Amino acid sequence: MASNNDPLPSYKADFLNACISAGVLKFGSFTLKSKRVSPYFFNAGLFHRFDLLRIIASAFAHTLAGHIDSSSLDFDVLFGPAYKGIPLSAATGLELAALDAEKFGKKDYSFNRKEAKDHGEGGSIVGAPLKGKRVVIIDDVITAGTAIREAIDIIHREGGQLVGIIVALDRMEKMPGTGVDDDAAPRPSAIGEVRKQYGVPVLSVLTLNDIIAGLTGIGSEEDIRRMEEYRAKYKASD
Repeated sequence: MASNNDPLPSYKADFLNACISAGVLKFGSFTLKSKRVSPYFFNAGLFHRFDLLRIIASAFAHTLAGHIDSSSLDFDVLFGPAYKGIPLSAATGLELAALDAEKFGKKDYSFNRKEAKDHGEGGSIVGAPLKGKRVVIIDDVITAGTAIREAIDIIHREGGQLVGIIVALDRMEKMPGTGVDDDAAPRPSAIGEVRKQYGVPVLSVLTLNDIIAGLTGIGSEEDIRRMEEYRAKYKASD
């Protein structure tokens, strides 16, 4: 993880620059579902142009390949939950094969239907079957963790083994509380909760630390200051 003084790896820097230029990452004042007022907002749904899709897929591929090279994590199937995860799984698979055809070229991808098909081959899974396979989930973000738990339930129901999760952004902020001490009480992030509950690595292309580090020297000093204050206020305990 980069500090504010360390340069980001090129794939992270390219991804961050693409996010900013395409308006995927915006700075200002944004009220989140949690009612927190965030100085930045990330919308991976805007990666709908082919050149941008290739950039995010390449960033996912480098992140995943780098982790596999440095750990015991490996997978058979890259699973993209409907709907945002569908293009991400296919595009990232192409980029992984381009990185190392021998290592990744024979791996699979799959995704789920929102409604199970009741004719033809039937079922709710499109692409590679999950039974007996090691599966990595790919998605844009984990917010409350509800959607990712639904994807995990699908994998288990289909007989697959969850071995990891990868997302585009880790906001690194604690989950909202219900009392007046929301800002003060230590709590884990949604990613931390999922990591603890399922005991698998949860990787991210960018973290809030990365964004701050990547903007240092090129971004608005006011934007950086506000993000540093937000990080200090809502930093997760994990």
